[in-house]
Amino acid sequence: MSNLGIFVNRQTVSNAEQLQALLKCRDAAEELGHSADFIFPSEIKRILKSDGIFIRHNTDPMNVAFVAAKMASLHNIPVIDDPSSIQICADKINMYYHLMKNNVSIPRTEFLSRKDITEARGQQLLDEWGTPLVLKEPSTCFSARVEKSKDAKEFVHIGRRFSHMSDWIVAQEFIRSRYDWRIGVLGGQLLYACKYIIPQDSFKIQAQVDGHLVYCQTECVPVDKIPASVLETGLKAGRSIGNGLYGVDLKECDGKVYVIEVNDNPSLESGEDSCYPEIYHKIVKRLLECN
Repeated sequence: MSNLGIFVNRQTVSNAEQLQALLKCRDAAEELGHSADFIFPSEIKRILKSDGIFIRHNTDPMNVAFVAAKMASLHNIPVIDDPSSIQICADKINMYYHLMKNNVSIPRTEFLSRKDITEARGQQLLDEWGTPLVLKEPSTCFSARVEKSKDAKEFVHIGRRFSHMSDWIVAQEFIRSRYDWRIGVLGGQLLYACKYIIPQDSFKIQAQVDGHLVYCQTECVPVDKIPASVLETGLKAGRSIGNGLYGVDLKECDGKVYVIEVNDNPSLESGEDSCYPEIYHKIVKRLLECN
């Protein structure tokens, strides 16, 4: 019998949906003949007594979840998410470089330095790509610091604000859609698939609308209903980042598929497992039974 350490914080276990997902993971470990324990940041040394670590804490190279991943990796303890995946996915420029290097389909994209944030440059991109443009601050997560600019003045206003947080920002062609595909990838293979229905009056899966935080609806999609091009592109994107657990966001438009981003530490508590009841068993097996 092996022991799975599930690294969490108080915020995670205080959320009803996330707690239910954590309990499913624990139950899966026990059904497979293993034990599972929750590990909080104040107990981080307990990682060394675990046979595998599943991180369900916000990942970022600047917070304790990355320390947990690094600690496990240095002691050859299998860990999801691994330090390399955290570092790549936490920096959108790094992430897009990996996708470009592997010829993954993405919207037209450019990386802009502070000196590029001018009305002339904004107008050039608007003329080439159409209106609006999407601007992203590279460390963004949960759809924060992702905004549309409809003209050159707005391009400068948003770009200058983002450039106070980063030396570079991402400019992208806007891809219109009413939903995003999410392809869950584990070890280069399909883990789950769903559609995130984008809230009205927004272009993001999570957004402030009239002062209220609005979330997307999740529609789980069985494997035989996934378009081949979406599945192929999603798996290719995940493999471009590494061999861990990823949530790949894609859009379909005019018969083409585009990867919008690849996320480490993807959501598993919003119904993603409705058509895929073996999600947690597969994760446990990968962490504890792959040797």
